[in-house]
Amino acid sequence: MIVLRIPFISKRIEEKNIEYQNKLLEKQMQEVNNIYMTMRGWRHDYHNHLQSMKAYVEMEQYDKLNDYLDLLEQDLNHINQLVQTGNINLDAVLNSKISFAQSKKIDVEYKATCPSKLVVSDIDLCALIGNLIDNAVEACEKMNESDGKQYIRLYIGIFKKQLYISVTNSTNEVVRKMDNEYISKKRGNHGFGLKRINIVVEKYNGYINRQNEPGVFITEIMLPI
Repeated sequence: MIVLRIPFISKRIEEKNIEYQNKLLEKQMQEVNNIYMTMRGWRHDYHNHLQSMKAYVEMEQYDKLNDYLDLLEQDLNHINQLVQTGNINLDAVLNSKISFAQSKKIDVEYKATCPSKLVVSDIDLCALIGNLIDNAVEACEKMNESDGKQYIRLYIGIFKKQLYISVTNSTNEVVRKMDNEYISKKRGNHGFGLKRINIVVEKYNGYINRQNEPGVFITEIMLPI
């Protein structure tokens, strides 16, 4: 009975982890949509802001003008739009993850374009991208000063009528064999992230290739459009 229950328990744990991560992604996508609507609202009010500032200048109420500018600056500080791919939910995840990586003093280079509609669901795509960047950040944070520069290179685009995703990051780890044994040894968030990536790629009959050379880890993924 114990032997029979082990696969069931493992499957249940996996389902719980996926359910939890999906809820986090749904919350993040909602936050992105809120940011997007805030940006649209600010642009809509741009003319009104200019008129208000001109009025303060004409009345020589420079203190009030300065206060007004401070308020506008606070609004803009809540919006850090680094990437515009064409997919709103993907934009939310990328802007959040890239900003986080940069706050860790990791050098991030990125280029991303994406159709607004894909075969891959937004939740699966965001889970995939989110885990890829999270794992890259984690690898960079484990490096010592003597290991060299911490960096992440991200590319998302269309290649051979498929969605091509490439993430390259610096690392101090060297892995000779990257298979299920390697993934299972990665306990915690990194191990689960690798499994989640594999699940999404397999779900859509995609392609994944991982390469590890001294000082660098590369993941390439292709998914149907």
